[in-house]
Amino acid sequence: MDVRRIRDALASQFDTESRRLVFWHDPDLEFEEVLPSLDLEGVTLLRLDEHPTLAVKVRLEQEDPTGRYLLYAPFAPAAPEQDWLLDIRLYSASFSADRASMLLADLGLAQQSLRQHLAERAKFFANRERLDRLKKLVGPSDDALDIDRKIIAVLTKADQPELFNVLISLFDGIPSGNLDTPPPAWEDMEKYEVQPAFWVLAASHFGYQEQAPSLKNLLIRLLVSDFAHACRAPLPDGLKHLTLSRQGTANAVVCLAQWRDSSTRGSSYETLSAAVAEAVKLEHHLGSLEIEDLTEVKTFLLVEKTIARRLRDRVMETSDAIKPEAIRAIASRRQDGYWAAPALPDTGFAPRRALHAVYQALQAATDLLALRNQHLGSLTQPDATALFRAYTGALFRFDQLYRHFCEAADFAESRDWDILKSLRKKVEKAYGNGFLTELALEWNTHLEAGLLGLWRIEGVPNQQAFYEREVAPVLAKGADRRVFVIVSDAFRYEAAQELAEQLNGKYRFDAELSAQLGVLPSYTGLGMAALLPHNGLDYSESGVIRVDGLPCGSLEQRGKVLESVQGVAVKAETFMAMKKDEGRAFIKPHRVVYVYHNQIDAVGDSASTEDDTFAAVRKAIDELADLVSKIINSLNGNHLLLTADHGFLFRETPPGETDKNSLNEKPAGTLKAKKRYLLGRHLPNSDKAYRGSTATTAGAGGDMEFWVPKGANRFHFVGGSRFVHGGAMLQEIVVPIIRVQHVKEVGKAAKTKTRTVGVSVLGSNFKVTTNRHRFQLIQTEPVGERVKPITLKIGIYDGDDPVTNVETLSFDSTSPDMNQWKKTVSLTLEGRRFDSKKVFVLILRDAETGVEEARFDVTIDLAFINDF
Repeated sequence: MDVRRIRDALASQFDTESRRLVFWHDPDLEFEEVLPSLDLEGVTLLRLDEHPTLAVKVRLEQEDPTGRYLLYAPFAPAAPEQDWLLDIRLYSASFSADRASMLLADLGLAQQSLRQHLAERAKFFANRERLDRLKKLVGPSDDALDIDRKIIAVLTKADQPELFNVLISLFDGIPSGNLDTPPPAWEDMEKYEVQPAFWVLAASHFGYQEQAPSLKNLLIRLLVSDFAHACRAPLPDGLKHLTLSRQGTANAVVCLAQWRDSSTRGSSYETLSAAVAEAVKLEHHLGSLEIEDLTEVKTFLLVEKTIARRLRDRVMETSDAIKPEAIRAIASRRQDGYWAAPALPDTGFAPRRALHAVYQALQAATDLLALRNQHLGSLTQPDATALFRAYTGALFRFDQLYRHFCEAADFAESRDWDILKSLRKKVEKAYGNGFLTELALEWNTHLEAGLLGLWRIEGVPNQQAFYEREVAPVLAKGADRRVFVIVSDAFRYEAAQELAEQLNGKYRFDAELSAQLGVLPSYTGLGMAALLPHNGLDYSESGVIRVDGLPCGSLEQRGKVLESVQGVAVKAETFMAMKKDEGRAFIKPHRVVYVYHNQIDAVGDSASTEDDTFAAVRKAIDELADLVSKIINSLNGNHLLLTADHGFLFRETPPGETDKNSLNEKPAGTLKAKKRYLLGRHLPNSDKAYRGSTATTAGAGGDMEFWVPKGANRFHFVGGSRFVHGGAMLQEIVVPIIRVQHVKEVGKAAKTKTRTVGVSVLGSNFKVTTNRHRFQLIQTEPVGERVKPITLKIGIYDGDDPVTNVETLSFDSTSPDMNQWKKTVSLTLEGRRFDSKKVFVLILRDAETGVEEARFDVTIDLAFINDF
């Protein structure tokens, strides 16, 4: 209420009309709250409810006969025969405030016909805070229903007074997702008599009309209608009676999309949708619907669970003729949806990260099975060189996809999602029997055909030549050259390929991956020694590997070896902890810096932690990427090499007796015995193991010989039994080298810039003629190392306001086939009339940054609209 207007009217009574006493009766207490704000100069406020009538009479006529008084009475005037102040009243003035008229002016409303309506809402306007909040929402042309809608917005604390926002705020207040308990605001709406207006609005927007309407029934119909709209099959008979009209459904779709998209109120959607799913017994109705029928449904978590479970079954049932594109299309579409989007928070009613991981695991399993089908029976290669190159060219993907599957499945199970357990068995069989066993048999033929006695692969350098081949030539180019070498223990080739791809996605980084033939046995001591600068390697009498006669088992000992080339050795964690100035001071005296990283071997080579091997690989990739970035960006490193001492074998299923070599006892001459190798002198031949010489496989003196088991077998199971290395399998001896350069030339640097993939909408002159319209979008190129995927939010807007649901789509296809670049989005218009001459806009926004990527003009010309 405008206090100034009341003050001016009263001042006129006292000053202009020279009244000494003014009576003001306010029986409805409409103006009680404004009394302290009046502050009338020279006028005393006297409340007649706080002083005896006789005392008032004495004060006004005897004690202060000239004083000016405002006599406020929070009750109606008494009848003349009962009015003890009647004689005073007859020579005094009377004041009354026309609340409705003053509210019209205060709210800036133009229609005088609203006076009665405002008078009927007197209880609401009695509170100054409520009035001030309403004033911000009301417009001059508002009618009675508009005012009631905005009163409801105030009561529900809605951000905006539009019905969708009001409805979302109202539902958001339902406690603990209990459909039978109305929110506190509902009681306020009854108190201030705006519930009838709410049901009028619900009828006009959603066509919801019942003899005894309730919030519970309205919510059920909104969600079931949203489900029906997105479902590509006829709605089950048991749910059809719970749907709204066509126009009401359109508005339900847009309203619920806004609710799900709300960062502040989305959590209530999760709890209430679960309650609705239970109330309508949704689980009983999903049996007749196929995955494709449900692909676009976002309404219920139960639908998400059903799709994930059935997609798992489809992967298993079609494994021999799997279609990865079809599985990937469904999985990625669901990951863009409400329940599995990792950008949204995890909650008890929306375990998004677990669901996202389930779909990641399904895609990895699909790709692994497809790879198995592609190479089924075709691992045979004419020689060791061909098989080695086949592994570095494509077959390493078996190991990588298996790791990706296990990593995602482990994460899902850690969140109590065990729906992948049955698929694990099929993946284990495909990887173990379908790949590892076949690869071992084929590789064994080449080992036995002379590779073990030669240990040379055409065109592939041996690991012991690493320093001479990779480091020394760079140093020889000038005294100012410095080389960084990162050695990550057990960092195998498939993980290095993933890291190289990640590094090539960084500006001014150029990473090139190649392979070297690792030493045999493939164990840490020998592998680390082979990477150091040396004239010769040899074994001591007790079996300790030495570099030019020096021990090299510890960091300090390797540092001593590196002193001969003006080098230094440092642990990765120590190096990463150095600040920029510390790091520069540390490397300044040295031309060669060896940084030793140990994440995978430290975790995998222990029975208590080997379960976490693949998690350790993920952590290693991330840590190594950070390490490379520090060297290049903070320490101005221009020449950087990243390699490993050896690789590893790992399966999540513990090995059985068939994986155990039947070796009963160590042969005479054994100095060291591990799961995948024996070291000793004068070892005998054995039909259960391969026998070789480290002079051949590592160029090491000292007459050291070894046994390695055939294939992927173990000699014994001391300690952990699933993470192993030391043998001759390709996963162990294909040792990666990543050469990373800091690209400085402007022209070349420009080629290293990364960008998100472009997206366009197919067609032109976009015209929407139906309530529901599909747009086809397409990537402009495949995603790659320098071209990053993008997730877009897509909707039709009128200015800043969406007039459709806003959908999320990811564009991440790496395929060269343009048909794989296309995706379709379905947008539903609000159920209202649209001006066919007005231009609306289809907007594509980056979901992460909110940056507008593209916009296209759209006209909306609906042939007809269903009225209620």
